[in-house]
Amino acid sequence: MNELRIGNLSIAIPIIQGGMGVGISLSGLAAAVANEGGVGVISSAGLGILYRNFSGNYLEASIHGLKEEIRKAKEKTLGVVGVNVMVAMTNFADMVRTAISEKIDIIIAGAGLPLDLPSFLKNDSITKLVPIVSSARAARLICEKWKTNYDYLPDAVVVEGPKAGGHLGFKEDQIGDNNYTLEKLVPQIVNELKPFEEKFNKPIPLFAAGGIYTGADIKKIMELGASGVQMGTRFVTTHECDASQGFKQAYLDAAEKDIEIIKSPVGMPGRAIISNFIQKMQDGKKHPKKCPYKCIKTCDIDKSPYCIILALINALKGNFDSGFAFAGSNAFRAKKISSVKDLFQSLLKEYRAS
Repeated sequence: MNELRIGNLSIAIPIIQGGMGVGISLSGLAAAVANEGGVGVISSAGLGILYRNFSGNYLEASIHGLKEEIRKAKEKTLGVVGVNVMVAMTNFADMVRTAISEKIDIIIAGAGLPLDLPSFLKNDSITKLVPIVSSARAARLICEKWKTNYDYLPDAVVVEGPKAGGHLGFKEDQIGDNNYTLEKLVPQIVNELKPFEEKFNKPIPLFAAGGIYTGADIKKIMELGASGVQMGTRFVTTHECDASQGFKQAYLDAAEKDIEIIKSPVGMPGRAIISNFIQKMQDGKKHPKKCPYKCIKTCDIDKSPYCIILALINALKGNFDSGFAFAGSNAFRAKKISSVKDLFQSLLKEYRAS
């Protein structure tokens, strides 16, 4: 794995640690990954709950929380740190503005098309912008819109395939369809990005995500045209992951049959580890009485079977009677907790051996 550049940023090992909310990837994990030469990523989702002692106002607490997590990460590393922001969040603009003003290295934006993301940059901004897509069409659309409206092209692109954890940018019938595999998507998106790279003389590296688990997986997808990878699931079972031991244990205990596609209140399918909470929800026993945070634009409390942010906060604490853990399709392969350093060394060894 060779060093990769995203604009003027040097990425020693082209691995982006996926942003995992709520509270799974914060400054602790992000700094550890950055110190190993990858891109460490803080998730901005749900920070208003994690920092509710600062303010009872969810939006204010979210801004404060993001500033704090960026500050803490920068104290622990001189490496490259990013923030993941979901387009579907009601405070998307707040989180983007805050990350840019705090001079974060990269913003990675998914869960919707971030068509106006460059509009938040100022003349003195140093932040690189990386959209997450799930199709070649989406990659082309973002490049066209950004260039036309803002004279800006993505600094890199992440393609997230149907084996990813969390919310998926696919319809349910596409998730198991061979036409939508990551192996099919990567060459398609490389071909869509190439004309923009050539015409405007700007490299747009593509990072592949979703089901990437070993160093051999990394090599295989890079041989298909990806410049690097984004991995989330592998980093959950590390000592430095910001989740509770109970959350990590859910990964260690999971069998392959325990990882299912669920219907999420945000209107997208999601991949999660089955829990008592999910079973009760599937039996029709869970219904929210109120929407305390109004955190997701597409969440309709009248139709939602549960409040997703409360479910994820409970899971963060290891309470699976009232929550669940999102996870990638390979989460069941986790057998032990290791350090981020050991994980990187293992991936590099597997990559070289394949």
